[in-house]
Amino acid sequence: MTIIHDPLSEEAASRIVRAAVAAATPLEIRGGGTRTLWSGSTNRDILSSAALSGIVAYNPAEMTMTAKAGTPLGDISAALAERRQMLAFEPLDLRPALGTSGIPTIGGVFATNASGPRRYVAGAARDSLLGVRFVNGSGEIVKAGGRVMKNVTGLDLTKLLAGSRGALAFLTEVTFRLLPVPETSATIVVSGLNDAEAAAAMATAMSMSVEVSGAAHLPESVCGRFAGGRLPAGAATVLRLEGLAGSVSVRSEKLQAAMARFGAVSSLDVEATVQLWREIRDVHPYADGTARPLWRVSVAPTAGHQLVAALRLEAGIDAYYDWQGGLVWLRMEADPEADLLRRYVKALGGGHATLMRASAEAMAATPVLQPQAEAVAALSARIKDKFDPAGVFVGAFAGA
Repeated sequence: MTIIHDPLSEEAASRIVRAAVAAATPLEIRGGGTRTLWSGSTNRDILSSAALSGIVAYNPAEMTMTAKAGTPLGDISAALAERRQMLAFEPLDLRPALGTSGIPTIGGVFATNASGPRRYVAGAARDSLLGVRFVNGSGEIVKAGGRVMKNVTGLDLTKLLAGSRGALAFLTEVTFRLLPVPETSATIVVSGLNDAEAAAAMATAMSMSVEVSGAAHLPESVCGRFAGGRLPAGAATVLRLEGLAGSVSVRSEKLQAAMARFGAVSSLDVEATVQLWREIRDVHPYADGTARPLWRVSVAPTAGHQLVAALRLEAGIDAYYDWQGGLVWLRMEADPEADLLRRYVKALGGGHATLMRASAEAMAATPVLQPQAEAVAALSARIKDKFDPAGVFVGAFAGA
């Protein structure tokens, strides 16, 4: 029977890990349980950070915060909103798309490196992470930047743990930087472009000095499901501007003039902009209550539309693009088609294809994460051995 451990302190977590090592019992790390879709074998116990909750320190002047790993993301956002500050990387909420529940936690955000539309200009979650406290696989309590783990001197432990999905350590506390909330925002919409034309338009926008903070392309098949139907009919290429009202107005005029050569141009006000980019972030069109396979594919921005075009010739798919085309949210109509997808990803210069959702049978039969190259896998194994020599932590793809 699976036992769920909810330690109230680092010391309690340390004792649980030591006991698991002694009993050779694998531990699956879990935060708020928002991605429990991926829980596989029950031959393990669960070590949850949910009881480790609370903001430890908040310095608005320095725009930094320290919080315990199990602190609900909603509590973090509420505290920041009072000072008109925010997380730079727009952590996404996949519960609607995955059909899961649970409460997103700040530790889970960093453990999964959950990053939204602003990622390609503001950096990923790991780029905002300044420090961590954690319990390693030997049950030792470690603070990154203070106590140095044996044989890993010189490694950035903070960056290593971000995105490690519980495979290396049990996060107990995180310190991260913040940004001011923009005074206003607007979205420029270029209508009617095909995927290749949209890629060219987004590249042009990103080359301009107008500070675009979001660039996405919504093909006709999904466009009507965004922004409450306020986007023009047909495909929409959307470009977000943020900042002081006067600056946004001037930059908007400049960007609209440049985009006019690509197609019909319109704009969305701040209310519609906030809704649109939240829905782009949270994969709104595929929050359809089904288990149809959903992929998150990261490739070069110029390769995204080529990947989708190639796949459309061989499989039933639907897709839209974020990060200037470098992030493709891809829904298969039937089978995951993992081998086909990853073969095309490799042919187009490489990237990462992660299976986010599918039937239980398909999830069990498909490598969820992109297989690592031999050299990278060997390095990962050595790092894992230093953090978790007994192999007690099961690197579940669950647990955000």
